[in-house]
Amino acid sequence: MQESISTKFGSTELDPHLLISSYKTETNWHVITGAPCSGKTTTIDQLSEKGFKTVPEAGRRYVENELAKGRSLEEIRGDQVEFTSRIYALMLEQERALQPDGVYFLDRAIPDAPSFFRYAGMNPNDVIADCFQYHYRSVFVLDRLPCELDGVRTEGDPGAEFIDYWMERDYTALGYAVMRVPIMPPEERLNYILERIE
Repeated sequence: MQESISTKFGSTELDPHLLISSYKTETNWHVITGAPCSGKTTTIDQLSEKGFKTVPEAGRRYVENELAKGRSLEEIRGDQVEFTSRIYALMLEQERALQPDGVYFLDRAIPDAPSFFRYAGMNPNDVIADCFQYHYRSVFVLDRLPCELDGVRTEGDPGAEFIDYWMERDYTALGYAVMRVPIMPPEERLNYILERIE
């Protein structure tokens, strides 16, 4: 990652003293994550079509709901700290509603938050305690596709590169064996993931 990108968005490492916690709850949940423009939503939609239980991305759902109320994207995302905090609260609420022994595929999970906190200029260590609430069965990080802003995404390539870089580092620091999913046609990506959880 280019140093200028790290400097622009923040480069606070996770505090090793906070990473010695034990996970409170084991789950059967699988995380599908990655930077903006990585094809997560497509993969989650495919899993849903095949009958798997899926959990949509809280951020996308929030932005789409607010746009439907007539707010502009600039209004919704104008204060990055407030926006990030609101999405984080929704993610916490979403995961608390799930049964730990149920098999779910999540479009992002709580340990995504440190990357987005850094991106917003916030301290990623503020959310580490919550990262130890649930232990996920597997974590898949999708490699980035060319970034296309779609009326919900605003990060662009530099922001996406930054988030991709930190996301894998953070999940690894939290003890996960992250599985990277390379760029390939959507159906092949789906099969790649399913083959690794069976």
